[in-house]
Amino acid sequence: MKAPYLMALFTVALLAVVSALPVSAQDKKAEAQLRTVHGSVVDGSENPVPSGVVYLVNVKTQAVKTYIADETGNYRFSGLDPNSDYELHAEHGDLTSATRTVSSFNSSRDIEVVLKLSHKKKSG
Repeated sequence: MKAPYLMALFTVALLAVVSALPVSAQDKKAEAQLRTVHGSVVDGSENPVPSGVVYLVNVKTQAVKTYIADETGNYRFSGLDPNSDYELHAEHGDLTSATRTVSSFNSSRDIEVVLKLSHKKKSG
């Protein structure tokens, strides 16, 4: 009586493992499609700006991510949805950069954007 129960349990466990395999393959494929946006924050003379704050906005969801540039002015956002558009800009002190757009129509998975702090922030 225990043998049929164990066989049924084994079969259910095997089916669970087999059905999970295509999902993990799909996850890896989706993960491979994710994008990375990286670059540097620089001043008007092209010098790196450590501690510049970079804002990344998902245009569809309005979700905002921030990154504080490292000591060499570099920033990096990874795991981004390739089907979403993003806007990004940097701020430091009373300066801001122009807003740059990363389009979902850009098929690159690795996108570099240099953000130049060249405008005074609007007071408000």
